[in-house]
Amino acid sequence: MAKVMDGQTKRTGSGGDPSPGASAPQAGAKAGRKRRRGPAPATPDRLEASALRYLERYAASSAHLERRLLEKVRRSAERHGTDAEAGAAFVRALIERLRRSGLLDDRRYAEGKALTLRRRGESARRIQAELASKGIDREESRRALAAADEEGASEEADLAAARRLAQRRRLGPWRAKDRAEHRARDLAALGRAGFSYAVARAVLDVSGEEE
Repeated sequence: MAKVMDGQTKRTGSGGDPSPGASAPQAGAKAGRKRRRGPAPATPDRLEASALRYLERYAASSAHLERRLLEKVRRSAERHGTDAEAGAAFVRALIERLRRSGLLDDRRYAEGKALTLRRRGESARRIQAELASKGIDREESRRALAAADEEGASEEADLAAARRLAQRRRLGPWRAKDRAEHRARDLAALGRAGFSYAVARAVLDVSGEEE
């Protein structure tokens, strides 16, 4: 029953605010949850658009891009019941088409990746492992390292890369103090980065100071 007091209507009975506005935030949240439905079905048009968007932003190997697209196909089959076999066939054809067009070039990708990693001071072993993880075969990796090092993937190139890494991390000769006390730790750090013991020792045991 309603009772009029000071020009306003006050409702009596069970507690709580009965105004419609009180439930609006909850209704909005539910509507928001309904709108978030996850990835759309992996149709050929969507797969191709996704591949082109990715290549606009990142360098990629053929194998890496193919794995990304096949994962979309797999999720689409699970969520939407699309044909996984037909999707995979389309992805393989798309990758081949992108290769022929020059948008995908494994040699160009491998050389660029190897050069970037060398400049960061990565070892030949680490670079080859990184390229292998992207689907680049051993021979292509070897050629990429040769191009990055100009004279081939030699121990001299590994030594130069190890020196750059040691300088960046302030190891060995680039330590401000307590160099001898940290020698074993610095050797281990270079070893974890993929450099041989001989290369690590050559870098850390030099007597000159380089800044």
